[in-house]
Amino acid sequence: MHRSYLLSPAIVLALFTGCGGTIGTADPDMQDTTAHKHTNRLAKETSPYLLQHAHNPVDWFPWGTEAFDSAKEQNKLVLVSVGYSSCHWCHVMERESFENDSIAAIMNERFICIKVDREERPDVDQVYMGAVQLMSGRGGWPLNCFTLPDGRPVYGGTYFPPDQWKQMLQDLGTTWKHEPDRVRSYADQLQKGIAELDLITLNSDPAPFTRKELEAYVDSWEGQLDREHGGPDHAPKFPMPNNYLFLLRHAWLTNDSGLKRHVELTLDKMAFGGLFDQVGGGFARYSTDVLWKVPHFEKMLYDNAQLVSLYSQAYLAYRKPEYRRVVERTLSFLEREMRSPEGAYYSALDADSEGEEGRFYVWTESELKAALGEDHPIAAAYYNVGGAALWEEGRNILLRTQSDAEFAKRNNLSEEQLRQSIDRINQKLYQMRKQRVAPGLDDKSLVSWNAMMVEAYCDAYEAFGTTAYLQQARTTMDLLLGKCRRSDGGLWHNYKNDKATINGYLEDYCFTIEALTALYGVTFEERWLKDADVLMAYAIAHFHDRTSAMFHFTSDLDPPLVARRKEVNDNVIPASNSSMANALFMLGHLLDKPAYLLMSEQMLQNVKGQMKDYPTGYSNWARLMLGHVFPFYEIAITGPECLRLRQEFQVSYVPNRIFLGTASGSELPLLENKVLEGSSTIFVCENKVCQLPVISVGDALKQMR
Repeated sequence: MHRSYLLSPAIVLALFTGCGGTIGTADPDMQDTTAHKHTNRLAKETSPYLLQHAHNPVDWFPWGTEAFDSAKEQNKLVLVSVGYSSCHWCHVMERESFENDSIAAIMNERFICIKVDREERPDVDQVYMGAVQLMSGRGGWPLNCFTLPDGRPVYGGTYFPPDQWKQMLQDLGTTWKHEPDRVRSYADQLQKGIAELDLITLNSDPAPFTRKELEAYVDSWEGQLDREHGGPDHAPKFPMPNNYLFLLRHAWLTNDSGLKRHVELTLDKMAFGGLFDQVGGGFARYSTDVLWKVPHFEKMLYDNAQLVSLYSQAYLAYRKPEYRRVVERTLSFLEREMRSPEGAYYSALDADSEGEEGRFYVWTESELKAALGEDHPIAAAYYNVGGAALWEEGRNILLRTQSDAEFAKRNNLSEEQLRQSIDRINQKLYQMRKQRVAPGLDDKSLVSWNAMMVEAYCDAYEAFGTTAYLQQARTTMDLLLGKCRRSDGGLWHNYKNDKATINGYLEDYCFTIEALTALYGVTFEERWLKDADVLMAYAIAHFHDRTSAMFHFTSDLDPPLVARRKEVNDNVIPASNSSMANALFMLGHLLDKPAYLLMSEQMLQNVKGQMKDYPTGYSNWARLMLGHVFPFYEIAITGPECLRLRQEFQVSYVPNRIFLGTASGSELPLLENKVLEGSSTIFVCENKVCQLPVISVGDALKQMR
């Protein structure tokens, strides 16, 4: 990331006296306001996050031209306040400031105030998050960015305590009133900085990718790994599934035993710790400590979808029953609590309930005894109650410190006896927990995140052969393609109440294309590839930047923002450009389209020089590089038993491959002339050059060693 225009806090403070300060501590005694004395424009929205603010005394606008037209007419600065429904500190700032009548009066008098759901409008969030990071070197949510009436940012930050927020509003309003040219000059500087954030130049170096480059990238990462507790060597710890999908594949391709141990350690610790909901299944967003003990309790769809994929692939590699159980319990949670009747998946569960973060998930000793009766002693030992699980105010975050095999042996139980006891214990705790006030549900469905769920189900089906997983993948994808397609062939971004809205972003296309190729890989139904190809052509037409050979995040059909950004760095979700580069690579191989492969290769060339300086931010790019520097297998399976043979590949972990297949015939170039009458056959190919056909998965695996 370019930092040439990073504006120091001292400069910002010089511009807006009184606007500085640090993040304060929320008042734990403040309670949510339930009376609806006020109603603003957000009451007409469908976003759960916007609806949370519909009865604030702040005169909120939704994002749109009406707000900026009003700002121009009244010559007011604009506040763009961005958050999401399950964000704890967003709730805190709402209680402290946005529900405060006197603070709201200042906001209404001096500013035009816009509320944005970052999940509905990631494009808006990207622009103003970039501005705040340039100003302060940090970011997060709630994101509060002040702009000129034309939308150009001038000042911003994240959470502000009420006294600091009030003072900042007054000082900023005064500066705009008396020194508007000074504010405009600062906006000009900041806009230049935003433009520099996505400065990707075309790398015309024809040199091929090498293992040496990839090893240097991994070496730069090795020193940042926590060898005792897994994950990164700092807190907070995010699961970062794309990081570990890459490290898993690289460890297997290089037979790196140390890296294999680190990945296994990380997956074990995440599954054993408080990050995983031991009672109900599913993962929280991140751990606040290095032990994976104390989570930030919100549950996001995108985390859980990606973690299902990660643990499914890790099961193929390590064959640990614990990983299968993680997948099964996570999918059960998602189906039970986050799936709509028609098969779409909701976005998130809140961290807070009863005005407290995590209250729904933690237990006192007396609560556990009341719920469990005679099962309490084994539950207390298994979940470390009063010991490692003890948290604040005598409450416990249930967690494990050893595997089922270890615990059973130490307690003279068979693993089957232990499993029956823990299943019974979890059911009792779940039933008691259901009587509590549940966290809020964000019930909008996003195309991009639902596509991740489709891929998760495909990965789980590949690992375990559970037909219900494959059926759910089909159901959800059929819904996306049936109800979230635009009349021009593109995608919508948001789906709720049987209505699709908001023009799709690059993330909707790349994740959907990847999900479609995954569906083809386990079904051999070519309709999925045809849809993927149509969506790829649409994305190239409306998002591709020929100058840089990268993709914009927004379509050329969308109203322009103050910057049209390109998402390059992988984060908790892979960057849309790295996902698109992987999608082009996979689809290029499956359809034998050299143009797609060249586009993907050029995108990787553009970023390869930056990878080792920020290893965790390029793991999905590195996953793509694996396909260039190690053998990449095209596995074609033909004949009446093609699907049975495809499923038999679950006996082994093969990281670098695609699968193609047909029972009776296909027009796909890689399947041409490969259907042998009366037999089912496997062809192992590299760059379309195939070895002698074989009839067993075991023989095919030998050809890839």
